Amino acid sequence: MDETSPVRQWRVPPTLPAAKLAGAVLLVALGLLFADGDPVRVTVAALAAAALAGWAVRDLVAPVRLAVDPAGLTVIHGFAGRRLLPWSAVEAIAVDRRPRLGLTSETLEIDAGNSLHLFGRYDLGATPEEVAAALRAARPVS
Repeated sequence: MDETSPVRQWRVPPTLPAAKLAGAVLLVALGLLFADGDPVRVTVAALAAAALAGWAVRDLVAPVRLAVDPAGLTVIHGFAGRRLLPWSAVEAIAVDRRPRLGLTSETLEIDAGNSLHLFGRYDLGATPEEVAAALRAARPVS
């Protein structure tokens, strides 16, 4: 990748926060429907809905989870912050595959020495294997 190459970004698919918000509304509705006068059921449903809504808000506030440019990788940090990992700090880019419940899950792992950054398909809007190949191709030759 040369110095004039555009930044490439991977982001949360736009349908995901909408699904999470719909799930939060559904949780509240089910909590109210099945509460049967029990405030604990409504409280538990409301807390679960609030957690799911908070997760959706993060997707809306910081949809870009990973970006690459000639300087290095920019990763999500904290709730909605960003952190630049210069290419010199990136030790390895790998895809971890694990079978779970008859399905294989893939996770993109970016090892930056003191930190490990993990991204799934729904963080990237693409398969981890595709993103790993793009990152390897973008990495300057040392």
